[in-house]
Amino acid sequence: MDKVSRLFSLMQVLRGRQRAITAQQLADKMAVSVRTVYRDIDALVALGAAIDGSAGVGYILRSGFFLPPLMFSDEEIEVLVLGSRWVAAQGDAGLAQAAESAMGKIATASQKELRDKIAEIGLWAPRPQRAGQFSPHLGLIREAIRREHKLQLRYVDARGASSERVVWPIALGFFENTLVVAAWCEMRSDFRHFRVDRMTGLCPDGVRYPRPRRELVRDWKRLHAVPVPP
Repeated sequence: MDKVSRLFSLMQVLRGRQRAITAQQLADKMAVSVRTVYRDIDALVALGAAIDGSAGVGYILRSGFFLPPLMFSDEEIEVLVLGSRWVAAQGDAGLAQAAESAMGKIATASQKELRDKIAEIGLWAPRPQRAGQFSPHLGLIREAIRREHKLQLRYVDARGASSERVVWPIALGFFENTLVVAAWCEMRSDFRHFRVDRMTGLCPDGVRYPRPRRELVRDWKRLHAVPVPP
């Protein structure tokens, strides 16, 4: 691996870390010597990379740092394009617009060769039959999850029984045939799952729920044996 490729690889490793990583760990990941890691860190800092840390302590890339030009492998480009096209096909106007905007920013910040590759990717995500069916609710649900706000919900279950509930939405799952909200239900004092197509009414409560969403997600994963990534 030449030095330029090695520097970009080192940046990618640092981008994926939320905590400091030692020079030895970096050396192991990149199959180089610790001395090489020290030299490469110094080179990146000299180029303006916002890396904090020191030998024997560890290194971390400060959030918000951007190092142009953007460099992606062919597979990474395919993932970005296919992912944005899949999102645009899910019937959520806000996410569709954001996906288009994100790809536009990537293309604008990229070299012409990369922009051409993005435009010519032959991977598509067909629009499902249900696309647009849930769009009136999706923006409200996503905002409530993001802000950790309660939702007032009118819901019809599989037996046709209607109920009104106050829920704390923690996740929105995009399944092949339906969308599902995982939430803490105040009426049941437990986690419940609600199909978006069975929601007959949805109103933001404007009240922040009392526990951090990350804690609720942790408890939900533990209760339902959801694998937790490292």
